[in-house]
Amino acid sequence: MITVHTLGPAGTNCEKAAHLWLKNNGHHGEVKLHQTLEDAAQYMRNTNGADILLGCIVYPHLHHLVFKNLSYLKLIDCFVMNTHNMVFAGKNLDPGEIKTVGSHPAPQDLIHQVPGISKQLSIKLFNSNSEAARQCAANAVDACISTDISARSSGLTILTDFGPVPMGFSIHAKIG
Repeated sequence: MITVHTLGPAGTNCEKAAHLWLKNNGHHGEVKLHQTLEDAAQYMRNTNGADILLGCIVYPHLHHLVFKNLSYLKLIDCFVMNTHNMVFAGKNLDPGEIKTVGSHPAPQDLIHQVPGISKQLSIKLFNSNSEAARQCAANAVDACISTDISARSSGLTILTDFGPVPMGFSIHAKIG
């Protein structure tokens, strides 16, 4: 049994990619979600067996994740998968009234592609697209860039749907 460690909470593109990698490689296993990929890598430092780390190639500082953990992790695979649809969502239906937007650092540039959005808004960064949706639902921000699945599960209204994005994912295994 293999465990894929990746970015959570539920609804991230990394979670989707982890399940696809298991299926496409004929592995039976589980997906363990972590608050950050750095947390996942540290957790793996103390595991035995067939654990792997799945990262996204646009994850901020993925290079640090690779080079800081060379003593026990190695890159073994990469693949491309379409993400969940990336969306701009919130509770407020008028983009002109939105003052704060939550996003993971990677897709934050999508904010400025939303029709009618103010250029004077504040962007608050979160550890994942799913967390951005959860924080929007909790009123920490007015709107968010997230995945369609996370926006819907958080009870948000999708204001703009950017569609899926072809994305690269990396697989890192323990050395030894």
